[in-house]
Amino acid sequence: MPQHALLAHNVVRNLGGRRVLDGISLTAAPGRRIGLIGENGVGKSTLLRVLAGVDEPDAGSVTRLPGLGFLHQEMPYDADSTIAAVLDEALREAREDLAELDRLGEELARVPEDDPGHQELLDAYGRRLEQAQDREAWDADRRAALVLDGLGLGAFGHDRTLGSLSGGQRGRLALTALLVRRPPALLLDEPTNHLDDGAAAFLEDQIRGLPGTVVVAAHDRAFLDAVCTDLIDLDPAVDGPVRYGGNYSAYLAEKRAEQERWQRRYAEEQEELAELRHAARVTTHRVAPDRGRTDNEKMGYGHRAGRVQNQISRRVRNAGRRLEELERMQVAEPPRPLRFAVAAPATPAEEGPEPLVSLLDVRVPGRLALDGLEVSATERLLITGGNGAGKSTLLAVLAGRLPAEGEVHRRRRLTTGLLTQDTVFERPDRTVRDTYELALGARRAEKVPLGSLGLMREADLDKPVGQLSVGQRRRLALALLVARPPQLLLLDEPTNHLSPRLCDELQAALGPGPGAIVVASHDRWLRRRWQGRELRLEPAPAAADTVQGGAVAPGRRRGGQRGPVGESA
Repeated sequence: MPQHALLAHNVVRNLGGRRVLDGISLTAAPGRRIGLIGENGVGKSTLLRVLAGVDEPDAGSVTRLPGLGFLHQEMPYDADSTIAAVLDEALREAREDLAELDRLGEELARVPEDDPGHQELLDAYGRRLEQAQDREAWDADRRAALVLDGLGLGAFGHDRTLGSLSGGQRGRLALTALLVRRPPALLLDEPTNHLDDGAAAFLEDQIRGLPGTVVVAAHDRAFLDAVCTDLIDLDPAVDGPVRYGGNYSAYLAEKRAEQERWQRRYAEEQEELAELRHAARVTTHRVAPDRGRTDNEKMGYGHRAGRVQNQISRRVRNAGRRLEELERMQVAEPPRPLRFAVAAPATPAEEGPEPLVSLLDVRVPGRLALDGLEVSATERLLITGGNGAGKSTLLAVLAGRLPAEGEVHRRRRLTTGLLTQDTVFERPDRTVRDTYELALGARRAEKVPLGSLGLMREADLDKPVGQLSVGQRRRLALALLVARPPQLLLLDEPTNHLSPRLCDELQAALGPGPGAIVVASHDRWLRRRWQGRELRLEPAPAAADTVQGGAVAPGRRRGGQRGPVGESA
C-alpha cells in the first residue's frame, strides 16, 4: 500500500434516499493528479466532500493526509475579513516551519554532539526541514504575490474585505490560499470556474508543479488534458467506476477504441443472429428429405433419407439453441452519438447566395456596437470575447429577440432557435416528457424519442420541468433543438452544465452540414478546435461603455428568455 496516499475503500454515500456513491474505492498517491468526470449527479462533488472529511460515508473508510486542502464553495471567513487575513492564514504553516527551524537550530548550537538529546534534536530538525522544503517555505511570501497576480487579484489592496469581492473573486482568493499553502493533498471542485484563459493556464502550471496528491472534479476538458495523470469515469458501468491512465486526450482515445470494439462486436453478433434465424426458419424447407428417389438409389433410399432427416433436425436444433442463447445474452446496441437532424430545407424563392441574417451598424446601447456581420446558410461562426463583451446580446439580436439600432435583415420565413444560458419553460408544472411532446408535436416526438438522445435520464422524464436543475433544463432545451433544428441555430455557452462526454458529442455534431450554427463560448477545448469563422468582441474604450466587434476574415480557420426555441419570420 503506498505511503502518504489518500485512500478510499468501498465508500457508500446516500443522499435524499438515493445512493450516490456505491462502493467507491480510490488510491491517490503523491504525484498523481486524478480527474473525476461523469454526468451531473453521479457523485463527483459528493466524493470530494467525503475524501475531505466534510461529509462522512455511510459505509466504507477513508484514510486522509494531515493538512489536506479542499476548495470549498464558500470561504471559511466572514465578510469583514480582509485579503491580508486570508493570506496570513495561508502563510501561517510556512512561517511556523521557518520559526521552528530557527529555534531547533539554536538548540542544536547549544547542545553538545555527545549529549543524549542532540540526536533527538537533529531528527526533529530533519523532519521539520523536509516539511519546510515540501512547502517551499522560504519562497512562500513571494509565491503569495505571484499567485495573487496570476489569478487576477494582484491589483487588489490587501485591506479589501471579502464582502467587497464578487463570488468569482472570493473563489479565486480561496484558490490562492490553497496554492500558497501547498498542502500534501489538494481536492478541487470545478477550479476553473470564473477564470479567464490566462488565469486557467496559470493554475494548470501551478498544479503540475505540486509534489502531492491532487483530486479534481471538472467539466473543463482543456484543464483535464493539461493537468491529469489519471481520470476516473464515475458514470454507471457494469463493473463500477473505470480508471484510465493519462490525460483527457488519452481518455478520449481509449473511449473511441472501446466504442469501436462495441460497435464491431454488436455488428458481428447481429449478423450471426440473422444467419441463425434464417437457418431456423428456412433450412428445413429448402432441404427436402422426402423427395422422390432417383433410379440409381435403389434399396438405399430409405436409409439415406432417414440419415439426411437426422442431420437436418440436428442442425436446426443446434441453430435454435444457439439462437436462444444469443438472444438472451446479446450485446446491447451502442448508444447513438448526439446529432442534429437535417434543418428545414429552403424553398425555391429562398435559395441563393444571400445571407440568412445581415447586420449593419448595429447598436444596443451600453451592450453592443457592431459595424457589420453576415451569416450564410451554412455558416459555422464562433463568437468569443471576455465576460460583458456582448456575446449573449449579439445572439439575442440574431434571434430577433432583442431590438437593436441599425440595419437588421433576415431571410424571409427564416426559422431560428436560441439556447440561452438560463432556460425557463412557460409551464413548470408540465413533465419533461409532456413538454417535449407538446413542443415538437406527437409525430416528431415519436420519430425522435427523447430517450434516444442521451440528454435526459429515464428517471427524470416524468418530473415537472420546474423541479429540474439548471443543467437539466438546458439539456431539455438542447434536446428540442437536436430533434428539430432550425435553419439558424444559436447556442450560448452550450457546453455549460454538460459532462465532458456530451460536450464532445455536441462539438462533433456542430461540424459541417446543412443549416447555420452560431456559437458563443468561453470553452477553451471547443475554441481551440473550432473549424469555422471566429468573431471576437472586444470592449470599447471605457468612456464609450459599448462593445466593438471585428470578424475574422472569411478565409481564416481556427483549430431564458421565455423558452429554449424561438422562431421568427
